[in-house]
Order: sequence, then C-alpha cells, then structure tokens
Amino acid sequence: MQSPARILVVDDHEDIRAPLAAFLGRYGLEVSTAVDGRQMHALLAREHFDLVLLDVMLPGEDGLSLCRHVHEHLGIPVILLTAMADPADRIAGLELGADDYVVKPFDPRELVARIRGIFRRMKLSQRQSRVLPEQISRYAFGNWLLDLARRELRGNDGQIVELSATEFRLLRTFVENANTVLSREKLLDLMNRGDAPVFDRSVDSQVSRLRKKLEDDARHPRLLRTAWGDGYLFSASVEAVPS
Repeated sequence: MQSPARILVVDDHEDIRAPLAAFLGRYGLEVSTAVDGRQMHALLAREHFDLVLLDVMLPGEDGLSLCRHVHEHLGIPVILLTAMADPADRIAGLELGADDYVVKPFDPRELVARIRGIFRRMKLSQRQSRVLPEQISRYAFGNWLLDLARRELRGNDGQIVELSATEFRLLRTFVENANTVLSREKLLDLMNRGDAPVFDRSVDSQVSRLRKKLEDDARHPRLLRTAWGDGYLFSASVEAVPS
C-alpha cells in the first residue's frame, strides 16, 4: 500500500499553520510543521518530505532564501505562501526554484489542487525521463496528438489541424513544459532555439490563434490558460510517445 505524501508546512503564524495542517490531513496527506527556518532545516535533516509549503515572510532567514536552499540542495518541490500579490515577487520566487506561488488569503481546496498538480507533474516527468528526447516522435494530450516529424496536430477524429511554423513551435514548447507557468520571456527563450526568431509582440497573438485551434471555447480556455501577471500555463496531462 502506497504511503501518504509527506508535507512540511513552514509558517510562523499558529492561526495559519495548525488549521492548514489539519485541513491537509483530511485529504490523506501526512503533515509536519515548523515555525521558522531553523526548525525547517532540523526537520529536513532527519526526515523525508515530498513537498514544502513555505511562508515568504518568516522571522530570521526569509522564505525566498530557504526556497533557494531547498531547490539547490534537496530538490524537493516548494510552494511559496505569501501576502504579497505583486507579480514581481511571484516571479522572483519562481526564479529561485519555487514550483508554485499562492497568495494569502487562499482557498485551502485550491492549495490541495496545486499540491496534487505538482505530484502529477512529477510522476509524468519520471515516466518521460525513461524516454530519450530524440526518441520522442509524438505528444498525446487531451483529444489531440502532436506529430513532431510531420509537424501536424491531429484530433482523435483523425482531422488534421494546420499549424504555421510559429504555432507549431509554440505548441511544442507548451507540451514539453506542460503544467508550468511560462513567462513571455521564457517562451521566447525556448522558442528561439530554431532559426526563425519570434518577437515579443507576437506571443499574445500567436497564443490567441493557437487557442482558436485547440479549444472548444477560446474565450474560456481549458488547455492554454493565462496566468495573470506571469504568462501562460498549458494545463494538460501530456504523454510522450516514442518512435
């Protein structure tokens, strides 16, 4: 029988730390708590955890510094919790290695969904790591199949959707980085590995065109979602299909 995922909640506010631990426990998660970086380091040194929920504003060593340590030395997923809603703060946390960023006050059910999303991505990454990148010929997601060799997008009904060269590169970038928030700058960096440059001003319009081809309702997208202030998120379970 699979053991429950172990979560470490690091927050100096008892009125947040204790209720959150109790709530997560109701979802089958095993939770430990720490009030600051010192306690966090002590627990991580003697116990295994699958994910850390880390408050940014902590006494002593702050959450961003702690996040960098966990990312660089332990490789454990981190979700940052903060009362700061400034997009620049969120981007700073993500660049330091955080896997997600939740602004207080938050709905605990949303936090559970984000935790589960990270675990799903980890399992998918583990499966895909068994396949060498050069062996991948297609990506399957939702009702679609992206054929890399043919540069085609095909629906489950067999219908082929025409993609421009830029749309193909954009979609490939999204499926290869599924369930990860990508800023416009990061998208450009990933897409510009080919010979034809993509300009910043075209990213939003290309995403809009791609939505019209992928989504049942482009005004309410389910796959290619906007992460307001941060960029875009391709929300899908993607399976890499080897040659």
